[in-house]
Amino acid sequence: MSVPKEGSKAPDFKVKDNSGKEVSLKDYAGKNRVILYFYPKDDTPGCTEQACMYRDDLQRLTALGVEIVGVSVDDRQSHQAFAKKHSLPFPLLADAKGELARRYGSLHDLGLIRIARRNTFLIDPQGQVAKVYLSANTSRNSQEVIDDLKQLTAR
Repeated sequence: MSVPKEGSKAPDFKVKDNSGKEVSLKDYAGKNRVILYFYPKDDTPGCTEQACMYRDDLQRLTALGVEIVGVSVDDRQSHQAFAKKHSLPFPLLADAKGELARRYGSLHDLGLIRIARRNTFLIDPQGQVAKVYLSANTSRNSQEVIDDLKQLTAR
């Protein structure tokens, strides 16, 4: 599937997170914006940097009315260990079959190996894709989102 375009309806999902809780995009409807960020693999250098940047910027992001949700094709146990090791306070969705990543045009399927592409989606409270960050930069993605959120809230 192709990457959802800005202004389009964000594909819904219902996936278990690292704590075993089922998370749906509808859980956030009408409340907050959602940063849905896809990343290749738990506990690898770039993925750790990106997750920790979101963790470190959490206060600024929540002040802007945002919830953070990470997604990779790793399983729940891998997510649990990753979240614990790096004190990640936001859900990591276990998309082991790659179905969610596929719906967001973010699955890199090499046959025997599947990983999520490093794409980030900013979704508004009405479930529309407000901004798309393809091949997000691990060290700048969180700040880019903050800068864009400031512009969106200023309007």
